Amino acid sequence: MPQTVMSASADPPIGFKEWAYVCEALGQGVQTLILRKGGIHEGKGGFHFQHNAFWLFPTGFHNQSEQLRWVPPNASEISVPRDEEREQVNIRYFAKLHDVWRITDWDQVAALEPLHIWKEEVVKERFAWNEESCLHVALVRVSALPAPWTFPYERGYGGCRSWVKLPELGSSLEKNMVPVMSEDAWNQTADKVRQVLGL
Repeated sequence: MPQTVMSASADPPIGFKEWAYVCEALGQGVQTLILRKGGIHEGKGGFHFQHNAFWLFPTGFHNQSEQLRWVPPNASEISVPRDEEREQVNIRYFAKLHDVWRITDWDQVAALEPLHIWKEEVVKERFAWNEESCLHVALVRVSALPAPWTFPYERGYGGCRSWVKLPELGSSLEKNMVPVMSEDAWNQTADKVRQVLGL
């Protein structure tokens, strides 16, 4: 069953950290899913989707191309340095959350494979990362800015956490965004996800 999202909006602007190539897959309409096991700094309650609207904050996992079944054609343009070498953040995409599931059945997770770009072994590692095998699956609709939002990188953005507070300017940029998928295309994909997960 879908889970309830805690807050109604991202105020101040909130970034959700995800591999740069996955952000691009979401931003190019290649997928509409986020799969998350949670970071080590998520607190005692573990990971959960705290916001129903957030910016996709690209991270520079060094061998992400080896973990994925798709690499963006503009990979050289969107590559992100490691945290210790990073000087700025370029954000292009904004996500709105539509449904969230906490999946404990591997067969359901495996059935989602045509709908995302992660390799099976990566998904399995996320699913069975501790004694309680589960995966958080989010269905999102993504919009894009006409030009990247660029701002200085800060140390507070680093570490194994999912959520980071972003500069206030982000709130005024939301009006400039355009959905990356048409209504019909997104609804068709969302229906496939919901069928797999039993909604």
